[in-house]
Amino acid sequence: MSRDLEGLRRDYQIGQLHEDDAESDPIALFARWLGDAKNTTQLEPNAMTLATVDSVGTPHARIVLLKGQDGRNFNFYTNYLSNKSEELTACPLAALVFWWDQLERQVRVEGVVEKLSDKENDAYFQERPRGSRLGAWASRQSEIIESHDVLTKKMSQLEDQYPTEIPRPSHWGGYRVRATRIEFWQGRSSRLHDRLDYRFDGMSWIRSRRSP
Repeated sequence: MSRDLEGLRRDYQIGQLHEDDAESDPIALFARWLGDAKNTTQLEPNAMTLATVDSVGTPHARIVLLKGQDGRNFNFYTNYLSNKSEELTACPLAALVFWWDQLERQVRVEGVVEKLSDKENDAYFQERPRGSRLGAWASRQSEIIESHDVLTKKMSQLEDQYPTEIPRPSHWGGYRVRATRIEFWQGRSSRLHDRLDYRFDGMSWIRSRRSP
C-alpha cells in the first residue's frame, strides 16, 4: 500500500502566479480565485479546512463552509457548544485552507477569531433551509449519541414544535476569522510552485514571494 502511495504524483501545469498578475490587495485576489472556483465543477468551492488549537495545545482540523467574506473577515457558522467553539474560546486564533484541485490552487488564511453579532446570526439563520434550521436545534454538536435514530426522533418532535417560524437557538451562530496573513499557492511544473504571501502590518498588506 505504501508503495502505491509513493507512486502517486502529478505535474501541475495549468497556471502560474506572477506579481504583475496579482493584485496588491489579497482580498481582491481571493475574490477572483473564488470566482474561478465557482466556475468549475468543484463540489463545494467555499469548503475550507478550519484548524484550531485546544487549551493544552493539541491541534484539530475539520472542513467547514465559508458563508461570508467582507474585507479581511472570513465568516462561518457552527454550534457554540461544539468542540471547535471550545477550542476557539481557549485560543481565539485559527487557520483556514482552501484547496481547488481543478485549478491546482491553494489559499491559506490565518487570523484572530471573534463571534459574529446576534443580528448577523439571526439574519443568516433565517436564510437557511427549514431542515437546516431544525437541525441546529436537533444536534448538540460533538456530543456522544446512541444512534442516528436519536437525531431523527428529535427532528420529528421539532417539526411539530415549530410548524412555521423557527427561532435561532442561542447556542448556534457564527465566527469571523480576521485575516492577518493570506498566502496564495499556484501549482507549477517540477514542483517549482508559485507562493505569494501577504502579511497585514496593521495598516496595509505587505507582499512577498516564498520558495516552494
